[in-house]
Amino acid sequence: MNAPLTPPSPYSSPSSRSNVETHTLAVLVDNEPGVLARVVGLFSGRGYNIESLTVAEVAHGEHLSRITVVTSGTPETIEQIHHQLERLVPVHKVTDLTVSARSLERELAMVKVRGKGENRNAALQLGEAFRARVVDATTESFIFELTGKPDKIDEFVDLMRPIGLVEVSRTGVAAISRGPEPI
Repeated sequence: MNAPLTPPSPYSSPSSRSNVETHTLAVLVDNEPGVLARVVGLFSGRGYNIESLTVAEVAHGEHLSRITVVTSGTPETIEQIHHQLERLVPVHKVTDLTVSARSLERELAMVKVRGKGENRNAALQLGEAFRARVVDATTESFIFELTGKPDKIDEFVDLMRPIGLVEVSRTGVAAISRGPEPI
């Protein structure tokens, strides 16, 4: 007796994991209470993950905010997220910056490192190599400020682990399309 075939679950199907992509979405919304909760609720209610989230008002006179969301999924999932975001009432525009040919992504991080002696020198040399700025220093620790692509920050943090990484604070990805046109 054969059991009826059921479609595989997106959570357990190995084939659905093979073509997972990461996308950065810029969402222009009304700057009013509850909008961010609605956008985040769309993700959590459907089991989508938010890898990075930044929000700021970008047009004070028009009361508009820009939400930058980094998420991952299959191309079909990303397309579904895009369409569902467009249907939310306070959303004015959704742009997939990963699909657009030219966009820039940056992130700010503050990285606290403990170190004395050789570790202190190694931390300072790495900080210089990554163009990280020392924004606070004590006799036992540093706080570096670093701006760049997320993978650059990941690499810096990984290199600081054996030296004496204490803590990391990251802003999340800010992204913008290149050229004269807005999103």
